[in-house]
Amino acid sequence: MSDEHATASAIIRLMQGVVYRESDEGTWNTVERSGAAVRDHFATIGVDVVVDEEEGYAYLRSRPEVQGEEALPRLVRRRALTYPLSLLLVLLRKRLLEFETTGGEGRLVLSTEQIVEMLRLFQADSTNDARVVDTAEATIRKAAELGFLRALKGQADHWEVRRILKAYVDAETLSDFAGRLREYAGKGLANE
Repeated sequence: MSDEHATASAIIRLMQGVVYRESDEGTWNTVERSGAAVRDHFATIGVDVVVDEEEGYAYLRSRPEVQGEEALPRLVRRRALTYPLSLLLVLLRKRLLEFETTGGEGRLVLSTEQIVEMLRLFQADSTNDARVVDTAEATIRKAAELGFLRALKGQADHWEVRRILKAYVDAETLSDFAGRLREYAGKGLANE
């Protein structure tokens, strides 16, 4: 495969979503080797290539608008997340942070049951447990569809928490969301 073909292929893969070193080594190597060409391609359309060498992933991000410059149309769409999905991503990010802080090496793997239990703590008291579980499982599937979870082959109902989550849910977002949850819990207790 020629360098031009490999670079074009890497550009297309980045446009399709996050590129992981572990699962797409060829594209990862091209992004590393031809990084300037890939970055230059996207720079002309107002998109940055973000590469996290330590965690082993690369993705595209729209450049922030600059005061006084005419804004380009957005190539990378913003996604409006539902409350359950936002909650799950924050809880997974918190769990990933705890995993890393306690010296956890490798990857964080959780069962569907563990994730459902994490979400159940924040569900309104419901007498319909099946509905709570169905909603949680649908939220898990959506998180997997967006690339934040990956189903493990050969281990039914086990999910790897993908480290790209760290790029989407940073420490500030984690802190803000935790504050809102405390405020929400305080209002709930005050109304009782």
